[in-house]
Amino acid sequence: QPLSPCVAGERLCSTEEATAGSGTYTRHGFIFSSLAGCLERKSEENELPVVSVVRDSESQLLPNVGAVVTCKVCSINSRFAKVHILYVGSTPLKSTFRGTIRREDIRATEKDKVEVYKSFRPSDIVLAKVISLGDAQSNYLLSTAENELGVVVARSEAGVQMVPISWCEMQCPRTHTKEFRKVARVQPQFLQM
Repeated sequence: QPLSPCVAGERLCSTEEATAGSGTYTRHGFIFSSLAGCLERKSEENELPVVSVVRDSESQLLPNVGAVVTCKVCSINSRFAKVHILYVGSTPLKSTFRGTIRREDIRATEKDKVEVYKSFRPSDIVLAKVISLGDAQSNYLLSTAENELGVVVARSEAGVQMVPISWCEMQCPRTHTKEFRKVARVQPQFLQM
């Protein structure tokens, strides 16, 4: 049947009529769309149809809660860093999603002492985990609180890729200047740069 367009947050049907598929979530007995796209119903024999929402004509990979994403820092202030999500796992995204890393989600310990500008700088490449889905502007909340998460690629003021020297510092190999970062202890499967 023809696919009908729907917007993020739209109530699609009750959970008695169908099962929630990708691009949807359930709340209070109803299935809602978690993204803007086209509604798709797939019927199985003797089972409830599965309702999913797909973007455009091709289904789009989405950052789900718990997914590890690679993102690029766009801007920072004293309360949070704004990022663009580039990869989910090792898969590049077709369209850009915006994310926010709040000050309290940067580190697991001493959260009250965290300073955003000592953790990230614009254009840093960061590994983060999705902790909640975005609002209408598709602004995902991200965390770098685990040891494996944080800055993986950063350039010094001289424009050289810096080398991590501790969990909170990186150093420029050319000028030997040290800069503060929330450094990721990178696991090999995430190295894709």
